[in-house]
Amino acid sequence: MPEPSRSQELPVSLLTDPVMIEACRTRDFGRVFKLVKVRAGIYPSMIARRCDLTPSRVGEVIAGRRQLLHMDVIERISDGLRIPGHMLGLARRSWEAPPSLTTKPRKPAEAPASVIAPLVAGLPGAGEGVRSLAADTGLSARLARHAAETNVNTLVLEQFDADVERLARDFVSRPVPLLIPEIRTAQSGVFQLLEGRQHPSQTRHLYVVAGWLSGLAAHASFDLGNRSAAATHVRTVVQCAEISEHSPLRAWARSFQSLIAYWAGDYRRAGDLAQAGQREGLGTGTVKARLLSLEARARAASGDNRNALRTLALAHEARGTAGPDEFPGVFSFPEAKQWAYAGTTLLAVEGGEQIRHAISASNRAVELYRGGPEGDRSPGDLQAAHLDLATAHLAGGDVEGAGAKLSEVFGAETYTASITIRLRNLAALLGSEPYRGARSAIDLRAHIHEVTVRPALAGNPTEPR
Repeated sequence: MPEPSRSQELPVSLLTDPVMIEACRTRDFGRVFKLVKVRAGIYPSMIARRCDLTPSRVGEVIAGRRQLLHMDVIERISDGLRIPGHMLGLARRSWEAPPSLTTKPRKPAEAPASVIAPLVAGLPGAGEGVRSLAADTGLSARLARHAAETNVNTLVLEQFDADVERLARDFVSRPVPLLIPEIRTAQSGVFQLLEGRQHPSQTRHLYVVAGWLSGLAAHASFDLGNRSAAATHVRTVVQCAEISEHSPLRAWARSFQSLIAYWAGDYRRAGDLAQAGQREGLGTGTVKARLLSLEARARAASGDNRNALRTLALAHEARGTAGPDEFPGVFSFPEAKQWAYAGTTLLAVEGGEQIRHAISASNRAVELYRGGPEGDRSPGDLQAAHLDLATAHLAGGDVEGAGAKLSEVFGAETYTASITIRLRNLAALLGSEPYRGARSAIDLRAHIHEVTVRPALAGNPTEPR
């Protein structure tokens, strides 16, 4: 990895602090990272970049859920944070000796050629051995130059991370068609770099970025109603996660595969995929709460009410222990969305008591969405919560109440594919007993039909909507 500059060195006061010395001696990197953050202002994301670690891995170390034992990782921490080698039980690092103090090794005294020649000449294959040794030296030099070649640097990787973070945040509130060209451009840039050469840690980083960008492409395809394209993109996410050994990315991919299966009506597979995702290394973020909520919703839809309610309770427990996500926006699982999933799950379980709980959960989701920062408000998720409220009112025989909640949805210009499916399911319910023939139900069905004939999120991707 590139050597840090002098300006990145830790304060002397920190390196001489007995607490820091003891933390380094015992290789308690959770304490080391905390001290570096507080005393040197180097935050976990910066620690991750300097030491060629993933942010989720650094978070797990700080939280005490992971230890760092491999020697190559310890060496990267020493070099990345400029911790002298002896403090971590390592040999003196190459950057520790100031250039002015570097001494040249003394050349051994050379014997006269007249003395060496007869000795060498007397050895079997001596001439060939000398030539072979010279060739090996040249080969080593070529190998060193080859190993040092890279088409990326720290700034390039930081920019890609910043692009993914921005796109993930914008995905929540900006029209999807406007984001597609930016996602495609970023993907092309990463794929082009991966065709070149870089250090192994840089290659892993690029594959992680490629995975998250493919995740954004999967979400865009899904929202546009193209489940086949979404499934292709998410398989790429899984492949990138495997290559980079990035467990949180793999877990997120399983959550999205579960989502695709759910909206295809394959509830058993949706539940099994969400359950499989929980066996991955989940990191410190909200993906466990997401996976459990997805599983609960799928189990309820398949009629497994007992497991649905048990898993829903586990999802709320997971929320209480969730830490920060690696990326925000569409890759996170906000509390409002979890309440919306709870409402959908409880509606599928049915029963008077569960319907009351479903209304409470959906109202809580609406309240959180409306009260959150404008840039974090997801129109689609807010519409889903209103649809659950409409369905709950309908389950209680209140068609007018359902219509009032649907009025919050009808005003939108466009819908994602999943919202369109929900509306059509509601229309089918209105056409069944005991609502069939009721004037209010007929009118509401007609209104739903009118708004769902529009293509989901259609339009020219370059035109603001």
